[in-house]
Amino acid sequence: MRTPEAEVDVTPALVRSLLHDQHPDLADLPIEAVAHGWDNVLLRLGERLCVRMPRREAGARLIVNEQRWLPEIAARVGAPVPVPLRTGSPGRGYPWSWSIAPWFEGRTAAEAPVGERGALVEPLALFLERLHVPAPEEAPRNPVRGVPLRDRHARIVERLTGSSHPRAVELLDLWNSLVDTPAWKGPALWLHGDLHPANVLVDDTGLAAVLDFGDLTSGDPATDLATAWTTFGPEDHARLRDRITGVDDHTWSRARAWAVVYASVLITTTDDHPLLAAIGEHTVVRLLDP
Repeated sequence: MRTPEAEVDVTPALVRSLLHDQHPDLADLPIEAVAHGWDNVLLRLGERLCVRMPRREAGARLIVNEQRWLPEIAARVGAPVPVPLRTGSPGRGYPWSWSIAPWFEGRTAAEAPVGERGALVEPLALFLERLHVPAPEEAPRNPVRGVPLRDRHARIVERLTGSSHPRAVELLDLWNSLVDTPAWKGPALWLHGDLHPANVLVDDTGLAAVLDFGDLTSGDPATDLATAWTTFGPEDHARLRDRITGVDDHTWSRARAWAVVYASVLITTTDDHPLLAAIGEHTVVRLLDP
């Protein structure tokens, strides 16, 4: 399976036209498309800014969540995040809201060797502790993040049963052993919702930013703790677990199950994205050969 087709063709020319209409003081800055994800196109704007443009309707809803909630979250998490500095409206035939955010220098943690990610343990642990606080009732809801494991069961079984990956059966066996782990009993906590190493930016000093809050939601913190498997090797995984206090064994078991969820997605939907495919393979190994 490949990245979903774009529903709108986002080009530098379109963005420049929208900027001329809505943010004319920025319209003459250089614009360069730098990334095309499942839901959004990211364009660099000058030296210090970027433009985040939904490429399909599913992403448009997520952008609005970021615009509403990221300023509040950024104030407490202890790490740079792409808080929208300005927002854009539909226009020039483009149908959705869009954002202008800071540009962060660095590379994704997924581009760094796994053995060199140890400097992320402390800042990511701090980020998670500060992020995982009770969310308000009006926080965004995501049907595939933060939910009870049983809510994901049918889709995970379908995905892994239909996969040709050589270890899909082992992953499914692991999932079946974890899916009935006792559920989260606490309040719904704020969650990043997609905390894998392609959404963590690093530089020479360590953590440069946590990116892409499109799956921002509330629920079971185990969803985000799966980063112990998707991001780290065994030693740094153990360090992260030791550093994050107050998390019980059931939550870590559910986090392992959530790592199966992410692995199942990444090994079946990333034919055209080698970096994400590599995260999937790393996660499979970490889950099955600990």
